[in-house]
Amino acid sequence: MSGLIGKKIGMTSIFDENGKNIPCTVIQAGPCVITQVRTNEVDGYEALQLGFDDKKTANKAATGHAKKAGVAAQQKVVEFQGFEGDYKLGDTINVEHFKEGEFVDISGTSKGKGFQGVVKRHGFGGVGQSTHGQHNRLRAPGSIGAASYPARVFKGMRMAGRMGGEKVKVENLRVLKVVAEKNLLVVKGCVPGHKNSYVIIRK
Repeated sequence: MSGLIGKKIGMTSIFDENGKNIPCTVIQAGPCVITQVRTNEVDGYEALQLGFDDKKTANKAATGHAKKAGVAAQQKVVEFQGFEGDYKLGDTINVEHFKEGEFVDISGTSKGKGFQGVVKRHGFGGVGQSTHGQHNRLRAPGSIGAASYPARVFKGMRMAGRMGGEKVKVENLRVLKVVAEKNLLVVKGCVPGHKNSYVIIRK
């Protein structure tokens, strides 16, 4: 699946031709530079390695790798397959790779929410305060163990813990608008990650 690397700018809303207010996400998609071309003869498969955003500081390995393409070391580097056409090392691919009305899959790292309880993390209802003289256990998880056999807590038990900070993919988001002069892509709905976080957009 071909695609681009982008940066989430934020959310807004636009009106369609019927006057309906549609929530959407604005993404800076590219321009991405080709930092490596994978071929069947050398690598056993065909793909393009794209880089996005110049690094402020980089080690010699990253600098030397990007120097072959004639660019600075890139902050985010991702491989994509399925590109059609003849691309060369150092070529640039911009947001015009996408067309209005088509559907894309976008993946990114979700917002980290820290250590959370079972009500927020798993949607538990809590023990409640209606009966049995409950005092301050509104959001408690309740019983988690078994009887004297097997006398242990099973793996995978839904309990409190760290929430968020995971790779998430949202599929079939419609492209509402392509602003070529500013390299902006407007897609319907929400996209994982905080503002200015990197996302991967695939056709």
